[in-house]
Amino acid sequence: MENTQLIQNAEILEKELSWVKLLINDCLTQHFKHDNIVPKSPIVAPDFGDISAPYAQFIQKHQLNTTERIILGMALMPHIKASDLDFLFHKNELTDRPFTQFGGIQGKNHAGFLPTIATVLYILCGEDIPKRIATLRYFQADQFLFREHILVLGDIPPNEPMTSSALQISEEYLNYFITGQPFNPRYSSSFPASLITTQLEWEELVLDPLTLDEVTSISDWLKHQDLIMEEWKLGRFLKRGFRALFYGPPGTGKTLTATLLGKINQLDVYRVDLSQIVSKYIGETEKNLARIFDMAEGRDWILFFDEADALFGERTANRSSNDRHANQEIAYLLQRIEDFPGLIILATNLKGNIDEAFSRRFQAMIKFNIPDAQQRLQLWQNSLTEQLPLAEDVNLTQLAQDYELAGGSIINVIRFVALQLARRTEQTHIYQQDILEGIRREIRKNGSMISQG
Repeated sequence: MENTQLIQNAEILEKELSWVKLLINDCLTQHFKHDNIVPKSPIVAPDFGDISAPYAQFIQKHQLNTTERIILGMALMPHIKASDLDFLFHKNELTDRPFTQFGGIQGKNHAGFLPTIATVLYILCGEDIPKRIATLRYFQADQFLFREHILVLGDIPPNEPMTSSALQISEEYLNYFITGQPFNPRYSSSFPASLITTQLEWEELVLDPLTLDEVTSISDWLKHQDLIMEEWKLGRFLKRGFRALFYGPPGTGKTLTATLLGKINQLDVYRVDLSQIVSKYIGETEKNLARIFDMAEGRDWILFFDEADALFGERTANRSSNDRHANQEIAYLLQRIEDFPGLIILATNLKGNIDEAFSRRFQAMIKFNIPDAQQRLQLWQNSLTEQLPLAEDVNLTQLAQDYELAGGSIINVIRFVALQLARRTEQTHIYQQDILEGIRREIRKNGSMISQG
């Protein structure tokens, strides 16, 4: 947003949160029966009309009612006007402890008051039990603010009341309400996935015709799923989402294909780091996965699990607690994959490493082969740009016929010869010998994975 829009948006947020503060103050006035302090007029929600600020547009677009706006405002307050919640730290003089009615918790680093469901219920309903029970429905998973993962509820220990759950706003929407910009989460221990992109285009994808046709079918599903599921009413019989397995040797284009599927359909692709997902501690793997899926649901993301057999491998017999733990993780994965409404791609070098229970749930299982001579020639030609002049002795057709290199290996060779050219005092041409030396390095690195024709 431009500076003037940022200022306008800040003013809108201040008006909204000042309104929520008035409601809190009125609630406290009623609680402490300060009868001499009476609001001069009814506390009415601000009307933002046709204001174009992100927060105002969000309220208007989704037609949030007063209760939803108060819940959202309470979740925003600790981030924007935390001191306005300080009055809820009041202690009960009879018990010398905080008022139970006000709920709330205190964070590890944040010294202020963090509202819980109990806090919001008391602000909205006071001690009116029928009204409190009716208002609880706003915190159900199928309600707009939670269904769209705008708000989330914090974890609570077993057997504690659900109203003690902290009210939290997602990082994505907090960022959007403040800056007006879309949010792309950064890789971290709590979000072990990273956005992957490419400068290549769909037309530069080199695959054998059968593989390309199967991959194109996935793209077609992404383009037409709403027509199929909604207009043609097949959503009654089909589950949303699409699950695909890409398998084949390293460097054959599995990651690039996933990235290009996102690019051509204007969807973000997140590669999940399985080394950070899997934990030896019981229950931690499920929590790590839950963070990924919870963040991705409601957002048009493609989830790409590379080297997926590390987590999606075959289950074992329940001979020990570790076996049971591993099988529980797989069962949890199966359920989350089944329920995910977007595209999930699992990639592996060996198809046989994937548990059969997963295989039955794939809509597509696509084999990525080592490219043939014609495809290898196309890869060489695509990769050697005009800025990399080839000497007359370079014979790409012969190289493509003689060396069964995957696309990833060809790129590694190109990197090597480009470096060789950059090192020379006279940066004139790339020679056949340069390319052959690069190929020999790839053969030494990969051993028998590369064969010479």
